[in-house]
Amino acid sequence: MEKKDSEYEQRIAKLDELRARDINPYPNDFTVKDSSGDIKERFDGMGSEELESADEVVSFAGRIMAVRNFGKAAFIVIQDGEGRLQAYVKKNIVGEETYALFKGCDVGDIVGITGKLFRTKTDELTVEAAEFRLLSKALKPLPEKWHGLKDVETRYRQRYLDMIMNPEVKETLLKRVAIVRLIREFLNARGFLEVETPMMQPIPGGAAARPFITHHNALDIDLYLRIAPELYLKRLVIGGIERVYEINRNFRNEGISTRHNPEFTMLEFYMAYADFNDLMALTEEMISSLAREVVGSLVFDYQGEKVDLTPPWRRITFMDAIRQFSDADETVFTDKGAALAFSKTIGLSLPEEFSHGKVLQEIFEEVAEQKFIEPTFITHYPLDVSPLSRKNDQDPTVVDRFELLICGREIANAFSELNDPIDQRERLCQQSKERAVGDTEAHLMDEDFVAALEYGMPPTAGEGIGIDRLVMLLTNAASIRDVILFPQLKPSGSNQ
Repeated sequence: MEKKDSEYEQRIAKLDELRARDINPYPNDFTVKDSSGDIKERFDGMGSEELESADEVVSFAGRIMAVRNFGKAAFIVIQDGEGRLQAYVKKNIVGEETYALFKGCDVGDIVGITGKLFRTKTDELTVEAAEFRLLSKALKPLPEKWHGLKDVETRYRQRYLDMIMNPEVKETLLKRVAIVRLIREFLNARGFLEVETPMMQPIPGGAAARPFITHHNALDIDLYLRIAPELYLKRLVIGGIERVYEINRNFRNEGISTRHNPEFTMLEFYMAYADFNDLMALTEEMISSLAREVVGSLVFDYQGEKVDLTPPWRRITFMDAIRQFSDADETVFTDKGAALAFSKTIGLSLPEEFSHGKVLQEIFEEVAEQKFIEPTFITHYPLDVSPLSRKNDQDPTVVDRFELLICGREIANAFSELNDPIDQRERLCQQSKERAVGDTEAHLMDEDFVAALEYGMPPTAGEGIGIDRLVMLLTNAASIRDVILFPQLKPSGSNQ
């Protein structure tokens, strides 16, 4: 700590000295005409003679990342938003006063360089500084080392340092931006309209999750940060927007892990006159096209597992998935008592109040979910864990729903939407009963939504895709924190 404080004080002293010499350490009058990426693209293929003949002056700016000092000259590495480029600062070129200013700079300072390009003896493209400007004095030193568990935690808390020191972090975040852009282009090209629906809702609906609660002072009512935009997007389908989507934040008051963040980004889209089979085909097309653009291949490695996104993807029913990965007796699928008894044999301890479908869902997550590495559509979930989904015509105990699993993780959830208002009211009433006996994630009754359904919603299919998990997959990120700019963390120093 003393060393850090000492270095900080040294930099403060340099700052004071600059101001005493009437030098502004934070000017805003340097014109940047070039970037490191642009300079490399234009000149990387040129040799020394070509660069000399080109006789072109470039002007770029960035952060000093390294300095090699040779007394009256120095090589410095400058990092800007597109990468790194070397500059050469020589006393007899920039002048004694400017060189003295340069000598007072530190790693981490942001500077501007103007000059011509040449190649060093090691053939590295370099800018020979004719002008050198200090643009921002850094008072804290950059980390000397940036690895290890302790530093990983610091990386998430100080993402700006993470991005400065680890170029691959910024690359991942840029890929995230590209993925969202490509999704928008994909849906827009197919006639979907992007909208924004309320973040604060009087009734949290559209998912089984615990909400965050806030209070509106002027209206004197409690509101909930949304857990899903589903019920509002369906209202828009009823209103005549037959293909609609939203990419935005959801909030769920749940645990934090490598797969969960309480604030996360979700794509939800709805398509009138379509069913869940149509969405399986659309999902295959969307995600495989993203992989081609972002990864460059449909076959790639994710955390040591080989993933092949070549369509068509496997489809298996929810019940058959349990059968495949367990020795569950057939009575488990028809009798709640048998399902509860079986759950105990695999180490689960479930409340008696759980519905039969809820018990089966817990069994599925325990024995089967993580086994699906290759992309797989798990179809036909139990009716009582799918209160917004349409019943299957052949078997009304299940619904026309799928979850997409890749590498043992849910990437998407979709279904043919329930548009029968009487059936919807009955199911939400049943959810209210389950909530009354302790299921805090059960859906609430939403009378306004049911009233909207009574005006008639066309046959519709809808889907939600977790953007964060999709980005994790396509960037080979082990933790959701690696793909969120500022993930939620426990307070610094917490032992919990």
